[in-house]
Formats: sequence, structure tokens, C-alpha cells
Amino acid sequence: MLTKIYPENPNPKEIDKVVNILQDSGLAIYPTDTMYAIGCDALNVRAVENICRIKQVNPSKSNLSIICYDLSSISEYAKVSNAVFKLIRDYLPGPFTFILPTSSGLPKIYKNRKEVGIRMPDNPIIMEICRRLGHPVMTMSVHYDEDEPEYSTDPELIHERYEEVVDIVIDGGIGDTEGSTVVDCTVEPFEIIRQGKGFIDLS
Repeated sequence: MLTKIYPENPNPKEIDKVVNILQDSGLAIYPTDTMYAIGCDALNVRAVENICRIKQVNPSKSNLSIICYDLSSISEYAKVSNAVFKLIRDYLPGPFTFILPTSSGLPKIYKNRKEVGIRMPDNPIIMEICRRLGHPVMTMSVHYDEDEPEYSTDPELIHERYEEVVDIVIDGGIGDTEGSTVVDCTVEPFEIIRQGKGFIDLS
């Protein structure tokens, strides 16, 4: 299913359609402030396992990332020190993933590595989905192929590629080809482990 949602004015009925799918263990593809991403209700372990299978990711060996609606909800799922809070307050929402220690609010599948990536994209569509869902969304970027970049940026082509494995694809306009900047906040000093779209001053 392909549905059009305008980022400047997300239609509540269309948002609710996506939320209902996520509540029913479904998978969605949606725009972010970087690349299009595939996601599910982050607290639904079966759905998380489905995405890991699709993306061929072993959750015991790879960090999983979640999208939180606001700064206060982040502390429900990750341990946030004062220094981390000051940093994320200045840069979120934005094109960043902050690696933080997990808290007890996340299912066991996240705790193998004891770390979780936290995102708050500057995109009204996915942020409204998170707000209406009441849970974070587990998120992974769709596959990017340099030879066919349009299959990760054009929602109609993304739908063509993924319609058999996800329940809904949101057309929120043409996506980006660059991922988020990843900052490891489990070490001192904090460290940029992948430079992406976002620029951050850790000095």
C-alpha cells in the first residue's frame, strides 16, 4: 500500500492508518530528515525481528535504533546523563543518531549490546506517527544502491521494491541519499563514529 502524506500538513486520517498498521505488528516505510527508513513499533519484538530479517541484521551484533517523539520520552528507553541531555537538546530534532546505554524500558532484543541509537528526525510525518503511536519506532534506513539511488529516494520506486515485505509505504516526497551522523555517547569524550548529513560540535 502506498499513501501520500504531505510533510507540511500531515493528514490525521492517513497518520492513523499508519499507526493502526504499526499497532497490529505491521511494518512501514516513511520519510525522515535523511533517507527513507523502514520501521515498526519498537516495543513489538516480533515486528523488530521481522525488520532485522529483511535487513539481514543480527540484533545481537548490531546496534538497533529507535525514533522518539520528544526529549522526555528518550529517558524512558535510554540512560541520559546531564552532558548527553545538553547535547541532544541542542541538536534534536535533526539528522543525528545518538548511541546511548539502554534502559529497562526496552525489550530484551535491544539489550544484547546494551546500547541503542536514538533518533528524532526533523520530519513532521514520522514524528506525528510516533506521537500518535505512543511508542518509539524502531528504524533502519532502506537499502541504498549507488547504481540505482532512485530506489531509495523515490517513494513510488521504494514501494515497487518493498511492497511484498512491508504493509505501507508513505510518499512524503523525494528522500535524501545521505544517512544521519552517528555520535557515540557511551564513551568519554563523545565520539562521531559516522559523519553523515548532520554537523555537530563536540568540542
